[in-house]
Amino acid sequence: MLLDELKKYKIYLCSKSPRRHELLADMGINFEFLSTNVEEKHPDTSDPVIVAEYLSKLKLSPIDYSLYPEKTLFIACDTIVVLGDKILEKPKDENEAMAMLHDLSGHTHTVISGLTVATPNKSITSHRKTEVRFSQLSNDEIRYYVNTYKPLDKAGAYGVQEWIGNIGIESINGSFYNVMGLPTKLLWEMLREAVKNEEAIASK
Repeated sequence: MLLDELKKYKIYLCSKSPRRHELLADMGINFEFLSTNVEEKHPDTSDPVIVAEYLSKLKLSPIDYSLYPEKTLFIACDTIVVLGDKILEKPKDENEAMAMLHDLSGHTHTVISGLTVATPNKSITSHRKTEVRFSQLSNDEIRYYVNTYKPLDKAGAYGVQEWIGNIGIESINGSFYNVMGLPTKLLWEMLREAVKNEEAIASK
């Protein structure tokens, strides 16, 4: 079983997100937090998939892999919200958060997570998309959510697992956990691939 194989590895999650920490722990994976402070600037491109994948790889860029043993795994994820052709990043303040939620209200948007899993030998990157539709939110509902939950650390200015998700989301097409910030099924598949890659390298 993959969990048994993963016990042979030292696993680092390069994310401060408590939601990602919770989801990874719920998967039964033992890990430690590794801080890699980077300025999250992305290429000027119209393709949001490129942006999400680039940002996930960027989080691992400060790591000197030569300092770590072979059986080490690094996980990095970055989640963006896309409405039409516009990427909604983390709001700068509460006014911008409310403006983002007004834009999302009554519309369908796409949540894209870029995910990178790396060892000292090899790095693999992929992504997952999920479509989310909000009902029409009132001014009072938006104001209450922003004032109460302070979603300034969240792309698109909302957390699907919070009050706004409970009262405002009409439908989700795709992975719920991707909208939370960590596409767990994709991560499982990528961890399996990473372990196989390491086994192949070791057998040469």
